[in-house]
Amino acid sequence: MASSDTQGKRVAVIGGGLVGALNACFLAKRNFQVDVYEAREDIRVAKSARGRSINLALSYRGRQALKAIGLEDQIVSKGVPMKARMIHSLSGKKSAIPYGNKSQYILSISRENLNKDLLTAVESYANAKVHFGHKLSKCIPEEGVLTVLGPDKVPRDVTCDLVVGCDGAYSTVRAHLMKKPRFDYTQQYIPHGYMELTIPPKNGEYAMEPNCLHIWPRNAYMMIALPNMDKSFTCTLFMPFEEFERLPTRSDVLDFFQKNFPDAIPLMGEQALMRDFFLLPAQPMISVKCSPFHLKSHCVLMGDAAHAIVPFFGQGMNAGFEDCLVFDELMDKFNNNLSMCLPEFSRFRIPDDHAISDLSMYNYIEMRAHVNSRWFLFQKLLDKFLHAIMPSTFIPLYTMVAFTRIRYHEAVLRWHWQKKVEKKKTIEKHDLLKCHTVSWPHLCQGNMDMTGQRHAYLPDKTCLEPTEYTAHTLRDGGGVGGAWQGSKEKLKRKLGLIFLSFLLCISYMIRS
Repeated sequence: MASSDTQGKRVAVIGGGLVGALNACFLAKRNFQVDVYEAREDIRVAKSARGRSINLALSYRGRQALKAIGLEDQIVSKGVPMKARMIHSLSGKKSAIPYGNKSQYILSISRENLNKDLLTAVESYANAKVHFGHKLSKCIPEEGVLTVLGPDKVPRDVTCDLVVGCDGAYSTVRAHLMKKPRFDYTQQYIPHGYMELTIPPKNGEYAMEPNCLHIWPRNAYMMIALPNMDKSFTCTLFMPFEEFERLPTRSDVLDFFQKNFPDAIPLMGEQALMRDFFLLPAQPMISVKCSPFHLKSHCVLMGDAAHAIVPFFGQGMNAGFEDCLVFDELMDKFNNNLSMCLPEFSRFRIPDDHAISDLSMYNYIEMRAHVNSRWFLFQKLLDKFLHAIMPSTFIPLYTMVAFTRIRYHEAVLRWHWQKKVEKKKTIEKHDLLKCHTVSWPHLCQGNMDMTGQRHAYLPDKTCLEPTEYTAHTLRDGGGVGGAWQGSKEKLKRKLGLIFLSFLLCISYMIRS
């Protein structure tokens, strides 16, 4: 929504990556004068693009942000749907684990192509300009002054009303905010690195099932493969740095793959494997948390600058895109009043971004180890069955994260409660008497109702009813839960179905 309140106000977006470019589109739509300062050259004309290359998994939150600026259909048309995880065992056996129901999928997207499309979208606004080859060297947001170095390396001061830091995990804007009192910051490098490999097309077609995210889980490490539009797969090997260091020669690499990923060698080709493996060293992965995300009404951080996360839940880009969407929704709520919008953005968004950071750490263990377990498969079957018979009461964690806009931290709370219920298989009468109601997350179908409207919609437009859920004080610690209000008799019948589902799933596991 454009407003006369924003005309003439200048916003400096630092970073022209995915989140920076998307943010520039949102701000330009509001009639701000937007200047994007990007340290790299224009990737649309550059001979080679620098930066991370892990393929992206676009899901519902990211799509809703793209939809808000009119780019969803364009971007989705350039992605490959992935409906399931395809698990490759050491013996070569493959088994699919669907992400959700038949209509639910995530999209494999090229990072480079998406960034190009977003930059082109920014330049379609007459009140927005992208300055390539301009690096931020000094930032005084309270005074609205930035110093940037252009291609000629000559310092130049620019003024603005708002600084939006979207300059990644090693953010220069955040580094300036860290000098301010009461600004909290933590970072963690995980002991694993990543390396990109490739599976080329076979006879002009995909060499494996195209509509899956392929995973080779090997406990201490794993390899994944995401499909591309050109019929190739982008593979990423995740492994402790010590393991990479044990593979200094071609024969070491070949022996390692023959032992751990034997079915991948003929798909990649030995020569291509060696070329890709020794092209670049393994790259590190960092997790960043900070608080607050803003400085008064002058500066705000979004995306990796605010919350860099490891890539194992496929939510880094989606969380960053949702930052932009939430900020835009708050601007609607506060009529473009930055002094009210920025503090509320920090208050509202920090619990969610920290929650998805923790979930991403957890999901690495699940992807490289748990998917090998029969108990994990049993739990997935149970979750699917419970969701089928009680879609409003039991929603699998992955469904909440990837296919709804339920707030990340509320999805975690609900997930913990569901796990307790599944483990206990019943809720004691003592616990039922201690319940109290709290409002159900009202992030729905691309519009977050900041005024308290109580509806939550899944992407298939089915409404989660009723619109409140119950928080149970469980005897073993008082966790927050998600059981819907209703009569005890209805709940007893549902719990009977839960018990029946256990029997059915156990029967299935025995037969398989």
